[in-house]
Amino acid sequence: MTQAEVSEAVEEVWELFRETARENRKTAQELRELFQETDLRFQETARESRKTDRKIKELGKQIGGLGEKFGGFTEGMAFPSMKRILMDRFGVACVSARVLVRRNGDEFEADVLGYSDGDPGQVYLVEVKSNLKNRHVDGMLRNME
Repeated sequence: MTQAEVSEAVEEVWELFRETARENRKTAQELRELFQETDLRFQETARESRKTDRKIKELGKQIGGLGEKFGGFTEGMAFPSMKRILMDRFGVACVSARVLVRRNGDEFEADVLGYSDGDPGQVYLVEVKSNLKNRHVDGMLRNME
């Protein structure tokens, strides 16, 4: 191999190195742009996720509020009948709706409370449920203890 051929081969190798370096710079730039775009998408996804979380939380509050309103509605519908039954059939002197009792740091709410002042005095508690389940009865019995 002549000196000229060696020089030409070395120049070709250097040109390949330069081409590789150019391609590496181009690839690095494309990766930077891709990472920036990905980062922007992650940020946008995080913002949307926070918005969704806020909406879900608000929806939960609204659903809870509807449950409370439905419960209050059901109790309101039942109260006149409960009052009449407690007074007429059980001789109660006083009937009250939504009574809150607090004792020793514990709270108990009765949907309807009635008591008689006869001898012996008696107390009647009514828990109104639109759909009674065994766990509701068990909970009431625990509260009564």
